[in-house]
Amino acid sequence: MERIAKAQWKGTIKEGRGTINAPSGVLNNSPFSYATRFENAAGTNPEELIGAAHAGCFGMMTSLLLSKAGHKPEQLDTEAKVVMNEVNGQPTITDIHLKIKGKVPGINAAEFKKFAEEAKAKCPVSRLLTGAKTHLEVAFAEEKVHA
Repeated sequence: MERIAKAQWKGTIKEGRGTINAPSGVLNNSPFSYATRFENAAGTNPEELIGAAHAGCFGMMTSLLLSKAGHKPEQLDTEAKVVMNEVNGQPTITDIHLKIKGKVPGINAAEFKKFAEEAKAKCPVSRLLTGAKTHLEVAFAEEKVHA
């Protein structure tokens, strides 16, 4: 399997502007710039896209592992916070904080945490990003049983 994304940049780093495209159409001339990357202006940036990829991949891997074990997840909400710091004078992605909240009938919070930890280790994007420390926070929505 191969996937392609393209970016075009015009101008200097601070005054320039770029667009990102993907054949699926989800990214269609999506703007990015110095301001969208470092000053929170409207538009996207590489770190946000890495976070989106990681959150999506991790959520799908968690679902796969749960499903293989016979547990059907009702809902998995995932967030990936990508942290960039300066390391040796270079901007560097140093940390990724994953959060997952799951609602999965038939298991408890401890079991869900084990699935999430396994998914973090097996997710292809997690494995790609081995230079960054990936942290995991797990929450579980337990069903209330009425007597």
